[in-house]
Amino acid sequence: MNVQQIKQRFGIIGSAPLLNRALEIAMQVAPTDISVLVTGESGTGKEIIPQVIHQLSARKHGEYIAVNCGAIPEGTIDSELFGHEKGSFTGAQGSRQGYFEVANGGTIFLDEVAELPMQTQVRLLRVLETGEYIRVGSSKPLKTNVRVVAATNENMQKAISSGKFREDLYYRLSTVPIALPALRQRAEDIHLLFRKFANDFADKYRMPAIKLTDSAVELLCAYPWPGNIRQLKNLVEQLSVIETAREIDPITLNAYLTPILEKANGLQLNEQSQESISERELMYKFLFDMKKDLTELKKLVLDLANGGANIELNPDQSAAVTRLYQEVYDQTPSTARILPAPTITHPELTPLPHVSPTHEEYEEHIELEESLSLEDRERELILKALEKHRGKRKHAALELGISERTLYRKIKEFQLGE
Repeated sequence: MNVQQIKQRFGIIGSAPLLNRALEIAMQVAPTDISVLVTGESGTGKEIIPQVIHQLSARKHGEYIAVNCGAIPEGTIDSELFGHEKGSFTGAQGSRQGYFEVANGGTIFLDEVAELPMQTQVRLLRVLETGEYIRVGSSKPLKTNVRVVAATNENMQKAISSGKFREDLYYRLSTVPIALPALRQRAEDIHLLFRKFANDFADKYRMPAIKLTDSAVELLCAYPWPGNIRQLKNLVEQLSVIETAREIDPITLNAYLTPILEKANGLQLNEQSQESISERELMYKFLFDMKKDLTELKKLVLDLANGGANIELNPDQSAAVTRLYQEVYDQTPSTARILPAPTITHPELTPLPHVSPTHEEYEEHIELEESLSLEDRERELILKALEKHRGKRKHAALELGISERTLYRKIKEFQLGE
């Protein structure tokens, strides 16, 4: 069975390389009993990978149980997973089998595994290492033969560093990691998924399927999709039910997308989404901070130049002022130097040749330095990154901290050529 047959069997839409790679790995590990950890943002469809693994394994005739670890209260999660004995806690009127007992010979899918309490993590680690578990309220160990596939949308290294998740359990679960791409990383699949959902909802609600104009398709594919496939499906259902016109233009589409994006910005999405949504704001913040630092240093130079030899500076400030002072002097033509006379006696500053400027002339020089707009600074940063990496946009985008798609858009916007 190949990847295309897997897609047809499980109703998977798309041909993005990262999606194909995830399915290939799932096919390779399915015949084994290796533990698998599926990672990816919320809404990327992580639940399909455990189903593929189970159905392609020798356990396909056994039980398949999906457990949402984040939806079970901490006080009952151990009982749900490992079972309990009669009288082990208030309300335990009889003994009960847990999922690991019921799924013996089959597969358990632990979704949102990072939400497991620390005590439960210890129990789970024992199952993975020895195949043994103990019911709540019992002291008798029981054996089980279960394959565990887990999934999470959290950054597990951060969870480990913060003490939220056990490192030894992480390595047990992630013997084979499978990463599902975010929807924005599958640009070629977005319109395909839209049409699939449009046809599904047309059948469900017995109405003609909606479709997009060409410009609306461009908007659809350029949107960052913080909610991934789940958000796209929800959008298509809304459009199918609410809009009377069956052809959706970009104005109509944008009216549905903009509020969601604004809300996502306010809720501080995970790092991957935040990069796509706010890379321009992050760049502007950097520029503003840089401008603020330069302004403060220039003010110090002015104060020193106007008799402030007794100003107390810490070592970092002294070094920074010295560098800035010398840099401004070195970059100013000898016929136009407007730096003040060497009345400064600060030990960190080297006296400069005497020129008699006015305070206003020096401030005018400062204003000329700062006249470069943020847009020009952004263009300059992009040009320098492209030159440094000899036109290789992937490396330039990494250095700038933005996505390749954003870099392409900026190159076109600033008319930087091919």
